[in-house]
Amino acid sequence: MTKFRPCIDLHDGKVKQIVGGTLTNDSKTLRENFVSDKSPEYFAELYQKHQLTGGHIIQLGQTPDNKKAALSALAAWPNGMQIGGGINLQNATDWLTAGASHIIVTSYLFSPEGNFLPERLSKLTAEIGKEKLVIDLSCRRTNNGWTVAMNRWQTLTNLHITTENLNHIASQCDELLIHAADVEGLCNGIDTELVQTLGKWAKLPITYAGGAATMNDIHLTQQHSQGNIDITVGSALDIFGGTGITLTELNNWNASNQ
Repeated sequence: MTKFRPCIDLHDGKVKQIVGGTLTNDSKTLRENFVSDKSPEYFAELYQKHQLTGGHIIQLGQTPDNKKAALSALAAWPNGMQIGGGINLQNATDWLTAGASHIIVTSYLFSPEGNFLPERLSKLTAEIGKEKLVIDLSCRRTNNGWTVAMNRWQTLTNLHITTENLNHIASQCDELLIHAADVEGLCNGIDTELVQTLGKWAKLPITYAGGAATMNDIHLTQQHSQGNIDITVGSALDIFGGTGITLTELNNWNASNQ
């Protein structure tokens, strides 16, 4: 059954909700839906209180402020959340030691030009074990269906969302995290075709993110994925300043689908 998984997105050391694809090297392009006056550990403790497991902390930029914020959230709920953003072979173990249940990796698995480097995936799996590894295959729609995007979703890679590629990656990790970058942060509805595609495959736990606006999108995720895909809600959620979905509704949804 589809369940809600929580998130903490960090930018400049603060918990934010950002419109996907607007985070570039030019600060003028950035569109922020929400900036919290509460600490990262506040959200981690809130999720722990409600036992919302399998959530993720994402560092949007590798800055000292983001690292400090991420460490504080992990310390607030040891082994309760996953960590992503700037993770590589050299620091993966450090993040697990700091309290992450899993590490989440995207850009490290590609060359700067976007070419997939399978040997890096193999080395990372050997270093920490597949049971601690989540691969982020966040993607954009292209002529090939959906193409994995890296570098804050600005660079399209040569890796496409296909059964063959999913099977290969699944053999070396524990879960997948997939943002639909084209609809992320817009609160205009989920990418139902992507959810349906992932739900048909579903050989590993998958968390989908992008576009959820109301509880109807949670029901649609359940319907189109046959209950095989979990979902994250960001900008529409009341604790992030949204008006479309409340944390209470999501808690009740999880409880009714256990």
